[in-house]
Amino acid sequence: MMSDEFFTKLDAQIQSGNPFVAYRNPKAKNGLTKALLQDSAEIYKTSNFTENGFIFSPFKNAENTFLIPSENAEIITAEYPAENLEGVKKENTAFPPAYTNNEAKIKHEKLVQKGIEVIEEGELKKVVLSRKEDVQTQLNALDIFKNLLKKYETAFVYFWFHPQTGIWLGATPETLLNVERDKFKTMALAGTQAFKGTSSVNWGEKEIEEQQIVTDSILENLEHKVSGTIHKSEPYTSKAGNLLHLQTDITGMLNLEKKTSLKSLILALHPTPAVCGLPKKMAQQFILENEDYDREFYSGFLGELNMKKEVKRNNNRRNQENQAYGSILKQTSLFVNLRCMKLEAGKARLFIGGGITKDSNPADEWQETVNKSHTIKSVLVK
Repeated sequence: MMSDEFFTKLDAQIQSGNPFVAYRNPKAKNGLTKALLQDSAEIYKTSNFTENGFIFSPFKNAENTFLIPSENAEIITAEYPAENLEGVKKENTAFPPAYTNNEAKIKHEKLVQKGIEVIEEGELKKVVLSRKEDVQTQLNALDIFKNLLKKYETAFVYFWFHPQTGIWLGATPETLLNVERDKFKTMALAGTQAFKGTSSVNWGEKEIEEQQIVTDSILENLEHKVSGTIHKSEPYTSKAGNLLHLQTDITGMLNLEKKTSLKSLILALHPTPAVCGLPKKMAQQFILENEDYDREFYSGFLGELNMKKEVKRNNNRRNQENQAYGSILKQTSLFVNLRCMKLEAGKARLFIGGGITKDSNPADEWQETVNKSHTIKSVLVK
C-alpha cells in the first residue's frame, strides 16, 4: 500500500471513532509501517496475555491492559522510512518556547530531593521520578506521527487511539521483551546525554552505577523465570533521536519445564528499573504517593502480542530442525512507553522523567527533564 493511502485509511479510522494502532519497529526494513484497524468500537482487554493482537498497558495496573485483537482488525502496511537528519542544520527550526515554569522547577526539585533523602536512609537504591508538561501545538495527530516516523529510525514509533484512552503517540528506545518460540530478549537501559555528532562519549560514575543497578535487578528478576544461561552484553552507547543511552542486551531461554507463562515473564520485568526503580514495589509505591499526577500509560508497555509470523521451510531435507520449524509461529514484541505524549484539543501532554540515585543533584535532574522534553517537542512543529 502507498503511504498516502495508508494515512488516508488512518484518518478514516479516526473519523469512525473505532480503536486502532499504527507503528513501526526499530530499523524496520524499508521503513515498513503497520496498522491494526479495529472493526468496531467494542472494548477488548487482556489480563492473561494469551490473545493475539496489539496491547496497550498502563504503568500501575498491568491487569487492565487494552487489546486490539488481530481477528477483529484489518491489518495494513506501507513503507515510510525515516529521514537522514544527521548533519542537517537546525538554525531555522522553530521549536516551542523554552520551558521556564519556575513553579514546576521548584516542585520537581523538591520531589527529587525527597527521593534522594529516602535513598540515603537505605530504603531505596533508585527511584525514577517524572513530571508532565502541556505544550500547545497546531499539528494534528497524523502530522505528529509522520514527524516521529521521519525523526526516529532506531525507536519504536507508534500512534494509538482508543475511545477509552484517547490519542497517544511516542518513539520509545526501550524494549521490554521480545519472545520467539522459547527464546527471549530484553534490555537494561539507563543514563542519558545529548547526541553531539558522535556516539563515542564518556559516561560519569552516576550513569555507570545506575546502569549496573538496572542490569543486576533484571537478571535477578529473571532468575526463576528462565532456564539455562542468561547472556548479557557489555554496556554500550545506543542512540535514540538526539539522545544517547547506556544499554545492555540480555537474552536467554524460557523455562519450559516450569511452564513459564508470558504473563509471568512480563510481570517479572514490568515496571522496569528504568521507569520505576529498585526495589520495584517500594519504588512504585513512592512514585504513586509522591509524584502528584497520574502517569496513565506513560512508562507502561505496548506492542505486538502473540502475533503470527510465517517462517519459510528450508528445502534442504537434511536440515531436520528447519523442516520442523517451517511453519507459523507466534512472536511477542513489547516496548516500554517512553518518549510519549497524550494529545487532546490542540495540546500535547508530555511525560519526562529521570533516574534518581544517592548521587543525584535536584537542579541537574530538572535540567535533564528539560533536555528530554526539548527533543520530543521538535515533532510538534512543522
